[in-house]
Amino acid sequence: MASVNSAGIVLYRLVAPSDPSVESSTEILLVHPGGPFWANKDQHGWSIPKGEFDPETEDGREAAWREFEEELGHPVPKPVKPDRVIPLPPFRAGRKTIHAWLVKGDLDPTTIVSSTVEIEWPPRSGRRQTVPEVDRAAWFGLSLARTKLHKGQTGLVDLVIDRLNGRS
Repeated sequence: MASVNSAGIVLYRLVAPSDPSVESSTEILLVHPGGPFWANKDQHGWSIPKGEFDPETEDGREAAWREFEEELGHPVPKPVKPDRVIPLPPFRAGRKTIHAWLVKGDLDPTTIVSSTVEIEWPPRSGRRQTVPEVDRAAWFGLSLARTKLHKGQTGLVDLVIDRLNGRS
């Protein structure tokens, strides 16, 4: 199966700025996919806001910004300092290569309005239904995010910690 490229935003905020530990003082915004397949999946059922793009025809960063707005109904919050948009190293998650950017900002997850997609449900039934791409969003501390993220994306937490600690 061919590899797919996906671009996304890791929105983060500091919840305990006086705590020197990045892991205990930082939260990231995760989204839960909509639709009946994901309805009862919580553990390892969440993701960063992201979507597919073709690196031959589209800039990954632009795709990440577009996908964030499609999935959440809000633009990426403007970083206080433009140099605080931090590219993370691309990483593999199953057949996907994920290109992500770390952005400090805040967003009220109760205000999201996701775009919708049409799916066949149940599979191979011929019946179609429209579902939101994302049915909810929430802030998670980095330790808890490891148990919420899809298993292929859990390494993202280490990339976030490394970058926020100034390591490449």
